[in-house]
Amino acid sequence: MNDFRFYTPTRYIFGRDAQKHVGEMSASLLGNRVLLVFGRNSARKSGLLDQVEDSLRKHGVEFFEFGGIRPNPTDGPVRLGIGLCRDEGVTGILAVGGGSAIDTAKAIAAGALYDGDFWDFYSGKAVPDKALPIGVVLTIPAAGSEGSGNSVITREEDLRKVSIRTEHVLRPVFALVNPELTYTLPPYQTACGIVDMMAHIFERYFTPTAGVQVTDRISEGLLKAIIEEAPKVLSDPTAYDPRANIMWAGTLAHNGVCGCGKAEDWSSHGMEHELSALYDVAHGAGLAVIMPAYMTFMAEHKPERVAMMARNVFGINEKDEVQAARKGIEALKDFFRSIGMPVTYSELGLKEVDIPLMVRKLHETKGSPMGAYYPLTEKETTEIYNIPR
Repeated sequence: MNDFRFYTPTRYIFGRDAQKHVGEMSASLLGNRVLLVFGRNSARKSGLLDQVEDSLRKHGVEFFEFGGIRPNPTDGPVRLGIGLCRDEGVTGILAVGGGSAIDTAKAIAAGALYDGDFWDFYSGKAVPDKALPIGVVLTIPAAGSEGSGNSVITREEDLRKVSIRTEHVLRPVFALVNPELTYTLPPYQTACGIVDMMAHIFERYFTPTAGVQVTDRISEGLLKAIIEEAPKVLSDPTAYDPRANIMWAGTLAHNGVCGCGKAEDWSSHGMEHELSALYDVAHGAGLAVIMPAYMTFMAEHKPERVAMMARNVFGINEKDEVQAARKGIEALKDFFRSIGMPVTYSELGLKEVDIPLMVRKLHETKGSPMGAYYPLTEKETTEIYNIPR
């Protein structure tokens, strides 16, 4: 096990009516002038945004609406949000929604206190050392951004989709998590979120670090719970306990606990970012295609952890490492298909993909080789990208 630091400063209020605490939490932790970041129409149509705004007014918090954030968020709105924060003297940022709204809020929070271009953080030219405080009212269990210091943004001019990771600067100071707010999510969006949180666990599970049995068992337990609860959520969208378990799993998958003591991989996420940047597919759906392809490559080149996942998560009873790995991958793909997720490009709705372009952009961003479990060069990532055809 590697030495590690584990810091999770986010204050969670989890359960029914959690969103009703937004005014008091914002007044206490975000200040009295808040940028309210949200998506397109769902928060307004559901009445949630009205609840949030009423609570903010009740507690004397002035707010500035900043809506219209789309999935796979881009740098254009971030730049507008930074300008609004500076013009209005914003003291904190409140995101209402899922990963896209939260990631946009984080980028704005860092950029508003930075003299240069916020993209410097995403290109690696600078590291954020301060940011406006961020609060979250979570509506989509998926990205885990409500408890992480991470953010992913796509630059519009060249479709460069890049993530940044911070230990504490961009972690929200509070997250209000009510499973009832997810009752109306479409099944496809729910399933995409399930895949995304599983991928966050797998990115940490695939590690070259030995002696991490406790962290491994935490990861496997979360994966098994997600697989158990997923069909319940999809068959009965208003079943509170399954929704609550899925929502909490999404947070635990990405708040860092599954990576304690490990070198993490993140190859699959990097590869999927190129897919969704070019073709604007849902991130979770793209991961459902890329992650099994990554594991298929590993089954032939470094099967140990794929086989361990197969045995400990899916109950595969097979002594041979390669055979166990292959059977585990088929079980994973069967699960993805059972919740309505694609595992090939055609199932994703793509007749053809530009693999050379994705490979080139991937390694321009991530370098070569990339990944910790089995470092990948252009040759290996090309092979992986070709598997889901």
